[in-house]
Amino acid sequence: MSKPAARSRKSDSRRKPLAAAAEGGETKRLQETDLVILTGMSGSGKGSVLKAFEDLGYYCVDNLPVDLILKFADLCRGSREMRRAALVVDIREGAGLKRFPAIYQKFRQKFRRETGALLIFLEASDDALGRRFSETRRPHPLLQGRSLREGIAAERKLLVPIRQMADLVLDTSRFNVHDLRRHITEQFSGTEADRSLVISCSSFGYRHGVPSESDLVFDVRFLPNPNYIPQFQHLSGKKPAVARYIRSFPQTEEFRRRISALLQYLIPHYVREGKSYLTISFGCTGGRHRSVYMAETIAKDLAGMGFQTKVTHRDVGK
Repeated sequence: MSKPAARSRKSDSRRKPLAAAAEGGETKRLQETDLVILTGMSGSGKGSVLKAFEDLGYYCVDNLPVDLILKFADLCRGSREMRRAALVVDIREGAGLKRFPAIYQKFRQKFRRETGALLIFLEASDDALGRRFSETRRPHPLLQGRSLREGIAAERKLLVPIRQMADLVLDTSRFNVHDLRRHITEQFSGTEADRSLVISCSSFGYRHGVPSESDLVFDVRFLPNPNYIPQFQHLSGKKPAVARYIRSFPQTEEFRRRISALLQYLIPHYVREGKSYLTISFGCTGGRHRSVYMAETIAKDLAGMGFQTKVTHRDVGK
């Protein structure tokens, strides 16, 4: 990933990850934003974010030519129907994208104070972008004889000047479409930042490898293994009988209590550092019993605290 050049302390303090921006007075700032300009990497989710803004009542325009931005802002300022607007400017602009930084500077000078505008840059890891292009089977706009990796690298380099200007930067690598739209909706509708963090509790089996996307990994192989009970071998940790067996041992509840308390302490700190997605993985030998039970249980504990959670079981059917 290309790294932007060093910038002044003043401008660095302005650019914040999206989740971190929605703290204190920043929450109100996001709610009162009248014009949002979305830009960033192809495949980073700009279309999904634009749909989220449309659901929030924003007048949305995709792929607006950069030379029309000032005129568009004028129209928004004088229209009741377009009081709040969101538009996408990206690599599809072609050579004209080079003019965007200068045009945006003019926009800031002319409209920023009265309009309440934000420039949001969406990005994702090379692996995430490659996977998305592979799944959708759509060509990257900068292929032109390049490989997909080369096209992504070329686009990332071209967008460095625009990324440096962004008010907010959001890494969408670990969001699916639904999580991303929900995250934007919550941020711009005033939901508390520490409750809009998406937490994924995942189970896995060590014999199949540790999930690469894990932020926190807990090994639960110290718990008694239901696999040695014949009637439990082909059941999962979601089944009540298996759950009761695992829960019957004192170390299970002690572990649950300590992990829930640890996460309750850690999560607000992750939010303050700008983290918008947290993956907590629980591993046992095969990924069928103990890890499944613990992922389900901790997810319920976190949901009870008010956090947004989802549960995935990678190896339960293996």
